[in-house]
Amino acid sequence: MPNEWTDEENDLIVAAYFAMLAADASRTPYNKASYRRALLPRLNTRSEGSIEFKHQNISAVLKGLGEAWIPGYKPAFNFQASLVDAVARWLSSHPEWLSRLQRVEAQPGFKESAALWIGPAPTLSNQAPPNELEQMAQIARKFDVAGRDERNRALGRAGEERVLAHERASLRTEGRDDLARKVRWVSDEEGDGAGYDIASFTPGGQRRLIEVKTTNGWERTPFYISRNELAAADTHRAEWCLFRLWDFAREPKAFELYPPLDAHVSLTATTFIAAFQ
Repeated sequence: MPNEWTDEENDLIVAAYFAMLAADASRTPYNKASYRRALLPRLNTRSEGSIEFKHQNISAVLKGLGEAWIPGYKPAFNFQASLVDAVARWLSSHPEWLSRLQRVEAQPGFKESAALWIGPAPTLSNQAPPNELEQMAQIARKFDVAGRDERNRALGRAGEERVLAHERASLRTEGRDDLARKVRWVSDEEGDGAGYDIASFTPGGQRRLIEVKTTNGWERTPFYISRNELAAADTHRAEWCLFRLWDFAREPKAFELYPPLDAHVSLTATTFIAAFQ
C-alpha cells in the first residue's frame, strides 16, 4: 500500500486541481476523468479512488484558506499538513490567482444589477457549526486569510461596488427611486475614515450605514475589522450593519450582522500601537 503522499505528488495533483478549478470558474467545459488518467502514471501507483479523495482534500484546504473550490469535489478533511503547504506553494507561485475577479468583470448594466441574495448569518442559522471548524480556523490563522482579503484592494472595492448596486436596486424595487438616487459610496468619495463604506436607506427612509467585508471564501472565512469601524458600530447601533459578501468570485452571496458584533463573532486584537513613554 502506498505511503503518505510526497511533496512532488502533492505538487502534481494540486496543479491539476487548479487547472480544473480555473476551467470551472471560467465556465469552460473540462473532463475530470481526463485529468485523473493523466495523473495516474505520474504518481506512485495511486489508485483512481485515492486521487479522487485527494481532490476532495484539496477542496477542504481551499475552504480553510478562504478560497473557492470545485463544487463537484466536496471538501474531505483529516488531510496531511504537507498538502496545505503544497496548496500554499501553488498560490505563492501564482499570485495572479488571488487577485482574479472573474465575476466582477462587469457585463453591461452591472452597476444597475439585481439585488443580492441575503441569507441568515452563520450564527443565526439552525445548523450546528461544522465539525471541521477548528481545523479550518487553524489554517486561516496560519496563512492570515483575513489579512490577505483585507490587503486585496481590488476585491474590497469590487465588493463595495456590488453592494452599492444592491442597495440601489433594492430601493427601486420598493418604489423608492428618490432614496436610491441618494445612496452614497462614502469610502470612495471620502476615504475610509467614516467607519462604514456605504450610506443607504431602508425603504422607510431610515439611514443604513454599511461596512462591506468581501471574500472569495466560504461564509465563515475570518475578516479584519478596524477599531474605527467598531467605534462606528457602537456609535450608530441602530443604523450600522456589516454586510458580509462571500463566494464572491463565483456566485456572490451575503448576510448581515448588526451590533453588538461580539454576539456573532470573536473579536481578537491583532496589532498594538507602541508609543514611547
